[in-house]
Amino acid sequence: MDGQLDRRAELSEFLRTRRARLKPEDVGLESYGRQRRVPGLRREELAQLAGVSVAYYTRLEQGNGQNVSAEVLDAIARALRLTDAEQAHLTHLAKPKQQRRRTGAPRGKQPVRVALLQLLESIETVPAYVTGRRSEILAWNRMAAALFGDWGKLPAPERNWARLVFLNPDYRELFIDWDQKAYDMVSFLRMDAGRHPDDPRLSALVGELSVKSEEFRRLWATHDVKEKSYGVKRMRHPLVGDLTLSFETFRLVDDDEQAFVTYHAEPGSPSADALRLLASWGTDAAAALPR
Repeated sequence: MDGQLDRRAELSEFLRTRRARLKPEDVGLESYGRQRRVPGLRREELAQLAGVSVAYYTRLEQGNGQNVSAEVLDAIARALRLTDAEQAHLTHLAKPKQQRRRTGAPRGKQPVRVALLQLLESIETVPAYVTGRRSEILAWNRMAAALFGDWGKLPAPERNWARLVFLNPDYRELFIDWDQKAYDMVSFLRMDAGRHPDDPRLSALVGELSVKSEEFRRLWATHDVKEKSYGVKRMRHPLVGDLTLSFETFRLVDDDEQAFVTYHAEPGSPSADALRLLASWGTDAAAALPR
């Protein structure tokens, strides 16, 4: 894969896959004809729902979104029943050149503020870490190392959630619902690709994972997107057994491409007892985790 993702191709495939998942009856259209030659809605039907001409929508689906207005994008998003994350992704892919110039190419290394590093160190009973672009792991506390492994022993390029999930077999064992974790990781990377299609490091990461992981290739081809927010993860730790933990994601006000992520257990639960045990073991627990 070359130094950047093809934004026009990304726009084209995203619209095509979103259109393919809708059926006429899903959007109140009468399904005509016994056999349909395309999955989901036809371009003509989508254009009708969005209130634009078929020729206009066809040009957009072919990747020609440079001069599309925000109003038209909103209409198409409503017609396709896009989620908030999907609508944001569509806007990123189709935004005008002046917006792309203002956003700029991604910067190099993402520094973590000293105060944030101090906050991480002060949290002694809750696993917490900071992630940046391309699912990179930028900083973490002792409890995160006890739960996920000592990332400090990895070369800097390997401190990346997508690499760990798809290329490290130990993480397949760590996450009980690995399939969901894998789907989430690809969806997060897709959002990042929409924001920064000109990021050569992201393009290289996608290319490497596509070559080395069949699961990644399959999930990348779906063009699904989502933002990391909150939820529940089930893990099987080699020392303390099964844990059910809730995670929360906090985007930084001064850099929305960095996120502060925490994991916690329900008070009084076996998972809370397991976290306390991990806290008491500290670095000894990290030594037993995926390398």
